[in-house]
Amino acid sequence: MGSGWCRHVPCAAAALSPLKGMASPDASSTLPPSNFWLRLPPNFRGIMWLSMGAFLFAVVDVFVKSLGGRFDPLQISFFRYGCGLIFLVPVFIGLGAANMKTERLPLHLLRMFLAFAAQLGIFITVIYMPLAEATAFMFSKPLFTTVVAVFVLHEVVTRQRWSATIVGFIGVLVLVRPGADAFDPLALVAVASALTFAIANVLIRKLSTTEPTGRILFYYHIGGVLLFLWPAAYVWTMPVGIEWLKLIGIGGLTTLGIFGFMRAFAVGEANAVGPAENVRLIYAALFGYFLFAEIPSIWTGVGALIIVASTYYIAQVEARKRS
Repeated sequence: MGSGWCRHVPCAAAALSPLKGMASPDASSTLPPSNFWLRLPPNFRGIMWLSMGAFLFAVVDVFVKSLGGRFDPLQISFFRYGCGLIFLVPVFIGLGAANMKTERLPLHLLRMFLAFAAQLGIFITVIYMPLAEATAFMFSKPLFTTVVAVFVLHEVVTRQRWSATIVGFIGVLVLVRPGADAFDPLALVAVASALTFAIANVLIRKLSTTEPTGRILFYYHIGGVLLFLWPAAYVWTMPVGIEWLKLIGIGGLTTLGIFGFMRAFAVGEANAVGPAENVRLIYAALFGYFLFAEIPSIWTGVGALIIVASTYYIAQVEARKRS
């Protein structure tokens, strides 16, 4: 649900380039060689960073789901962007006002509205669908990104990648199960959210030719606060007790999760590190089972496995192409 994104590691944040002033390259040259962490292989450290980010995103989903019975998704979205903005203020101050100026405001606005609509849809699916199933749908974003990039960026897609993408969409169909007695209309919301996020991610790649990551995050969070402020005020429910911590945590942990993803791809190789995000499905299934008494269906497992396998293969193809 976060920000910045993606060539073709099977995760939403795969193409997050390190933020100047926020995620500098791994500082092995500035710390003592005896430091245990820095003596670990870079890919292992990358996997650890990514696993941490995936865990934090899974915890955010738990917070969203637990709050969904009392709070409207519009209010939850406001806290996600508002608190995220507060946590990022030191970064924006460090970058300076001059670095926040842009000549591509229309493209920023288009990308923001698409991402906001997708974020709202994801919150709705997380609240009303089993966590494992909602998470599995999120993993279909790289499949849609492949298709969208052909039309928007005029990318040339290999036959191998097309084949893997088609197989992945079969996994999406298994999750949706159109025509089945157990068909859930929320599945269409989940698919639409994945598609909309994919378009927003491709627009980030278009923006990143001239816009640094910090500037993209700045407009994304400022826009989120402004867009959700009045709708949130209209449906406002006053939080009490631990609800405040959860709402603040949604923004704060999302920001930390993004940082974890950025560090992962800064220190490790994308093809080695990226597949580690699949652990998020395990977190989702465990949290769903132990906290919400959710038991994933066999169709959720089959569909998720097909999607994960196809996106993993796409990541390997992309890595070989770049090497």
